[in-house]
Amino acid sequence: MRPSPISATVDFDADGVQHGFLKLPVSHDESAWGAVMIPITVIRNGEGPTALLTGGNHGDEYEGITALLKLANRLTAEEVRGRVIIVPMMNQPAAQAGRRTSPMDRGNLNRSFPGDPDGGPTKQIADYFTRYLVPMCDYALDLHSGGRTLDILPFAAAHRLDDLELERKSLEGAIAFGASTAIMMYELDAAALYDTVVENQGKVLVTTELGGGGTSTPASIEISERGVRNFLMFAGITEGEIQRPPRQQYVEMPDASCYVQSEHEGILEMTCALGGLVRQGEVVARIYDITRTGVDPVEYRASRDGLVLARRFPARVAMGDTIVVIGEMVDTLER
Repeated sequence: MRPSPISATVDFDADGVQHGFLKLPVSHDESAWGAVMIPITVIRNGEGPTALLTGGNHGDEYEGITALLKLANRLTAEEVRGRVIIVPMMNQPAAQAGRRTSPMDRGNLNRSFPGDPDGGPTKQIADYFTRYLVPMCDYALDLHSGGRTLDILPFAAAHRLDDLELERKSLEGAIAFGASTAIMMYELDAAALYDTVVENQGKVLVTTELGGGGTSTPASIEISERGVRNFLMFAGITEGEIQRPPRQQYVEMPDASCYVQSEHEGILEMTCALGGLVRQGEVVARIYDITRTGVDPVEYRASRDGLVLARRFPARVAMGDTIVVIGEMVDTLER
């Protein structure tokens, strides 16, 4: 496989604080010899572990982007033992457009891994992370939220893995992040995710969902910033005491039945609250036909007892949209 077309303007092995770019050459109508410029910060102080902190994997998820931009402006080399690599907007074209996917090739970065140096811009970005940045790190934190189409109860998550020791460390990191909810997450389409690339390389991976609705709030930013600080302490890169919530609940997502998806289109009426508890068989949503009157809505029911982790944000819903996600409350996530 040929080298990546992306080049970095930072020296990953130099001590100190560096702000620069990952430069991806592109040629288009407005710039014949142009480049996608992805901001990156590297903070290094001697030997020690490396944490790779990423946001903006989807361009309309602002909690992680904001928290990492603030961290990049504030973290000093004196506070660090080892190295912190910060990429607040992995999919820079999508972030600039305020969209989930890239306007350059409609690429969904988090469905494009491991990537391809000969592919479109999105696959080229995925390839650079897969072959260059992830191998540098020991710990990876990827900050997500619901974007414009989902509202999600803030949580940090790990995944069930064949490597039980890696699973244990990742779960420890998810709990240390310090959100009020920690989850063992089931992904509907894990094969092309960034998470899968990181875990397949044997690196500790924590992912999050930190709100949504295509915005952020003081509360969601506070959770995000505290979680990033906690993660760096968990990784042994910064000093301090991990700030834990007064109470932390544990949730298991065992399979795809956690996702309630629409088989109709129309106007959505939610009948359950985000963060609320539901019982199996309980009505969690109704969808109303907007093409005529005199038609009863279609009711959607919970397939399990559990906690409402996520809900669709816009009331307009199409076939295939996820409208509710329900996780099973458990006493422990350890196997």
